[in-house]
Amino acid sequence: MRNENLKMLIVTALFAAIIGIMAQITIPLPLVPITGQTLAIGLAATILGKRYGTLSVLVYILLGVVGVPVFSMMESGLGVVFGPRGGYILGFIPAAFIIGWYIERLGLTMTHAVIANIIGMIITLTCGAVWLKFSAELSWMAALTGGVTPFLIIGVVKAVLAAFIGILVRKRLSSAKLLPASIA
Repeated sequence: MRNENLKMLIVTALFAAIIGIMAQITIPLPLVPITGQTLAIGLAATILGKRYGTLSVLVYILLGVVGVPVFSMMESGLGVVFGPRGGYILGFIPAAFIIGWYIERLGLTMTHAVIANIIGMIITLTCGAVWLKFSAELSWMAALTGGVTPFLIIGVVKAVLAAFIGILVRKRLSSAKLLPASIA
């Protein structure tokens, strides 16, 4: 049991690092860039489940808050979390939890993983747009236009990728005994 917990904590830390690396894949936009973070969040939650997927997101955010440049564009600090992009970053926490919970509850199938990751995308975009509206003092229309609309199509693509790759990797890691068969 102790080895299993240690193994899961190592894999969780690895996914926190993967999120930080994927955050550096950016397409700059005026308010909020398109990044690889959300794909990495979906992968972490699909592969690790609600508990360890969410923990990997918390470790990632904590690393960024204490000064490790893991947020997009190699940024870090509380200023990023409390700035216009902070709602997306904080929205990763409930998104990872819900993705993992949904898959654990309904099963590790492509359909459920895609639905769970789309729900996670909606949670992230909702948290981000609400935060953007207030932190940047925008109208609701401006927050939705700048903080949601540009991400919808690419978000669905990333949700499908996270589901497909996540299922594949989770099954391979389980068969290699690097993840327990059931993560719940």
